Amino acid sequence: MQNDVMKFGRLMRSIQVIVAFMLALMATCAYSASKTVLVLGDSLSAEYGLARGSGWVALLEKRMNSEKLDARVINASISGETTSGGKARLPALLEQYRPDIVIIELGANDGLRGLPVASAKANLGAMIAAVRAARARPLLVGMRIPPNYGRDYTQRFSASYTELARELNVALVPFLLEGVADNPQLFQADRLHPLADAQPAILDNIWPSLKPLLLKPLLLKQMRH
Repeated sequence: MQNDVMKFGRLMRSIQVIVAFMLALMATCAYSASKTVLVLGDSLSAEYGLARGSGWVALLEKRMNSEKLDARVINASISGETTSGGKARLPALLEQYRPDIVIIELGANDGLRGLPVASAKANLGAMIAAVRAARARPLLVGMRIPPNYGRDYTQRFSASYTELARELNVALVPFLLEGVADNPQLFQADRLHPLADAQPAILDNIWPSLKPLLLKPLLLKQMRH
C-alpha cells in the first residue's frame, strides 16, 4: 500500500513538471509568435495625397522591423471613413485577418460633418467590443477638430475619446496629430491632411501606446469550426 502511495506521488510530481513545462512553452510561443496589426482608419491613415509607402502606417512596419518585433501590418483605412462605416466593415476584417491588435483611428469625419458626438462614441465603443470579442487588443486613437465648430461641440468631441478609454479600460493615443496640428507648414494645401514630413511625428504619437501591446503575449484565439 505504501509503495502504491509513493508511486502515485512520483506520478503526480511528474505530471506537475510536465504541465509547468508546457505552460512555459506556451508562454514563450505566445511572446515570440508573429502578430498581426490591423489599422482601421480614415484618410489620415490611408496615405491621402502622399506617395505610396510614406504614410505613418508604412513607417510603422519599418519601425517594427528595425526593433526586431515580428509583426505584419494590414492597412484597412479608407479616405472619408466614419465611425459607422468602420463599425460596419470591422466584422469582415476581423474574420479575414484575425488580427492580434486593432488600431482604431476614426471619428474625424464624424466631427467634420457635425454628427452627434454620442453616436460616434457609441460606434467606437461597439468596435472596441467587437475587437475584444475576436480575442484581439484594441488601441483607440484620439482626435480633435478645428475650433470653428463651436467650443461646446469641439470640447465634447475630443473628450469623448478620453471618456471612452477610461470607461472601457482601453489603450489610448491621446491625439493623433499632437505637435502637428498647430503647424500649418506640415499640411497639404487642403489644410486637413498632413504632408509626408509630418508622418514620422504621427508615428511617434502612436508608438508609446502601441509598443506595450506588441510586447504582450498573444491572446488565445478561438478555433474555427
